[in-house]
Amino acid sequence: MENKVLLVAEHIDKRFGITHAVNDVSLTIDAGEIRALIGENGSGKSTFSQMLCGIYTIGGGTFTLDGKVLHCRNQVEANNEGVAIIVQEMGTLSGLTVAENIFLGHEEPFMHMGVKDTRAMNKEAQRLLDEYGFGRIKAADMIDLYNFEDRKLVEIVKGTYMKPKILVIDETTTALSQNGRLELYKIMDAIRADGRSVIFISHDLGEVLTHTDTISVLRDGEFIATVQTKDMTEDDLKRLMVGREIGSAYYRTDYGEPVSDEVVLSVRDVSVPGQISHVTFDLHRGEILGFGGLSECGMHEVGKAIFAASWERTGTVTLADGTQINDIPTAIKHSIAYASKDRDNESVILNESIRNNIVLPSIDDLASHGLLSGKKLTAFADKHAKDMQTKMQNVGQFVSDLSGGNKQKVVLARWIGKGSDILVLDSPTRGIDVKVKQAIYALMAELRKQGKSIIMISEEIPELLGMADRIIVMKDGELNGEFLRDPALSEEDLIAKMV
Repeated sequence: MENKVLLVAEHIDKRFGITHAVNDVSLTIDAGEIRALIGENGSGKSTFSQMLCGIYTIGGGTFTLDGKVLHCRNQVEANNEGVAIIVQEMGTLSGLTVAENIFLGHEEPFMHMGVKDTRAMNKEAQRLLDEYGFGRIKAADMIDLYNFEDRKLVEIVKGTYMKPKILVIDETTTALSQNGRLELYKIMDAIRADGRSVIFISHDLGEVLTHTDTISVLRDGEFIATVQTKDMTEDDLKRLMVGREIGSAYYRTDYGEPVSDEVVLSVRDVSVPGQISHVTFDLHRGEILGFGGLSECGMHEVGKAIFAASWERTGTVTLADGTQINDIPTAIKHSIAYASKDRDNESVILNESIRNNIVLPSIDDLASHGLLSGKKLTAFADKHAKDMQTKMQNVGQFVSDLSGGNKQKVVLARWIGKGSDILVLDSPTRGIDVKVKQAIYALMAELRKQGKSIIMISEEIPELLGMADRIIVMKDGELNGEFLRDPALSEEDLIAKMV
């Protein structure tokens, strides 16, 4: 007996200016199926899904869900038709409570004679949070009190409590701890068991092979193939995504290379209340220093603290010349760069051009007698964007139009252009495809050879083992172990210090 077809996408098309983001894509998804949608950054995955979910208008073609053609003009209409999405970046709204975010656009059950029953909304939201196992998140709290991962958990509740026929999960797992990922996988399995379906977008090919039934591949906006997950390996998928063999040499292959004794940055007794306690370490010239741990270990806060982007930080962050870093302008002026894990909200200005994003920290350097030349700014941005092989129309294009990987290239182009000597990179390859990862790892290795110093904060243990000269493991806001680069160093060694 054949499975029931739930979703039919016919000749889906979308252009952004001269960029053909999705080009005549057709596919079908069965009821009770977890379908992976994979491809390089800029392949059209998110654009395709966001047309289905009403975020973008459909440029051409039709989506038919359970026999009904969709004409969704926004996410609320898509929700009402049985389609929901959990987006890659922040999908909650600041200034609202957790409950208000969960029921945004669906407040009707809590309205009585035009007045919202806040108590009833909070009670129902808390019931859902408890049911999902997220009871530590309080419905009445402002969403701004919670970190990036917890806000993702709220989005999971928001996207699934109405039991959509199709749930799109767009790179959500990159924001979650291992426990958060396990909870999401359980939800995906429950949706499948209920005869509903999931479109699962991820660059983690191991995750795709473990948690999906079928895989559709896009390349440069075009449909390449749909394959059975059980028949595929990671190398098979890489070939389909890229169209050629890309090799397996992502990470550094050197071991035993000496690191300079020259200390370029000293962190002493740095604390942030409730997040990190008494953190002390040195960073050396030409060193890649990795920070690892579980999601709430405090490693992400260390990056912010170094860049002076933390509230209530105590302790000292001192450069080799004695300069103390107590505010962001001083950090930038003294050649410290910071790329946040929360790329869209903290590392780029989405509704600004690529040019303006790249030149921002270099404005003083590019000014001549206090004046700025538009031609000079454009040339500067164009050079560094192209050096990073950013896929774009031109540097006048808004960053919001770019894929995750190309946004990250803009972030790196900004700091490479500035000539920063110390780079604090928090989750530098989050939500990035395998080819761009390879390019970023190569860039890091080259910067290291140039004598630049890198602090790489990562939740990916293979990345830490593959790229760092030294790895500091954190647990419960404190340093809990340190390892030097060694081919014998294993994931188990790091995990033992994390848990």
